[in-house]
Amino acid sequence: MKKTILKAFFKSINGVDFRVVFWDGEAVDYGAGKPMLAIIFNREPPVSFNLADPALSFGEAYMDGIIDFDGDLEEILLIIKQNRDTLISSDLKKKFFSTFQNINSAASRQRQKQNIQHHYDLGNDFFALWLDETMSYSCAYFRDPDDSLANAQIQKIDLILSKLQLKPGERLLDIGCGWGWLIIRAAQQFNVSALGITLSEEQYNAVVRKINELGLSGRVEVKLHNYLELPDREQFDKVVSVGMFEHVGRENLGKYMEKVYKVLVPGGLSMLHTITGMDEQPVNSWAEKYIFPGGYIPSLRETIWLLPLYDFHLLHAESLRMHYAMTLDKWYENFTRHTESLKKKLGEKFVRMWSLYLRGCSANFRATGLNVYQLLFSKGLNNSLPLTLESVYRHF
Repeated sequence: MKKTILKAFFKSINGVDFRVVFWDGEAVDYGAGKPMLAIIFNREPPVSFNLADPALSFGEAYMDGIIDFDGDLEEILLIIKQNRDTLISSDLKKKFFSTFQNINSAASRQRQKQNIQHHYDLGNDFFALWLDETMSYSCAYFRDPDDSLANAQIQKIDLILSKLQLKPGERLLDIGCGWGWLIIRAAQQFNVSALGITLSEEQYNAVVRKINELGLSGRVEVKLHNYLELPDREQFDKVVSVGMFEHVGRENLGKYMEKVYKVLVPGGLSMLHTITGMDEQPVNSWAEKYIFPGGYIPSLRETIWLLPLYDFHLLHAESLRMHYAMTLDKWYENFTRHTESLKKKLGEKFVRMWSLYLRGCSANFRATGLNVYQLLFSKGLNNSLPLTLESVYRHF
């Protein structure tokens, strides 16, 4: 009976040629052409396997070793893209389009902190295994495909700081500062004072140590709290956020923009470096449960739509889609070097989960229209900016 239900489900999937190998060895081809990939059942799924939410069920089955994939993961992403209505659970859609809770509530802010810690407080030692020495956990910038990950991350940071047109003595705010390399480099290279904000205790402790080691106390500071708790009286010449906007939730996108507006000086510049989607859709239920609880990938159009509501004027937009695919490839390559030790420490299920996450994200950027943009905008009109960004790209 279970195989009959699975066969009916696979038959309902359109647009991609694939093969399914069931646990008893039976192989069935779906589609009209040569199979581009195979879904292999190593054993019969448990009773809890629920096709009402296939994204979650198949993700968990992979984590548990019940299924494997043979072939290009990008083909699986094409299946998901072309059959989204089938593969996104109705419960998740209802949750996505329901009335949102107020971000100002203490419970909501606590939930945001817990969501961040769920992912980022796995331990600095864990991330250090596969990130580069800057501990940059966001899209790098490759001037050449052969660039090392570390060089590409430094190039990303320098590109952002150059676009912000920092001047000595200015104040820079980094919302979601990660492990702090951007604020540290801003102080070192541009002689500004910089404040970083994070909700991750692991990141906060690491940044504090780095600031002290480099003798940057008084020029660089990090705070462990929600960015919305930053007093409006604190004013900054430049505000940046890299890879944080995706974590605030759809209901809070406007709250982010409002806070930037309040702390940014008139004419000040802000850089938003964020993953974007083609349209407004919920995060799939597997990623919601295991990777980014509370996260939401904003569409480019809804992000830009918000700007004029806060008197923000878009100056420049740049897609780094393929840069992020290449970054994820580098991360996965590094991650695979440590899978055996991680299995012993954290278990095979954890390793398979993170492997699926890293490989799946890379395939998403290549195949589905998932993107990452750097959006540079000013608060109000600023008529004193250079006419072009020639000086920024001269070195890139």
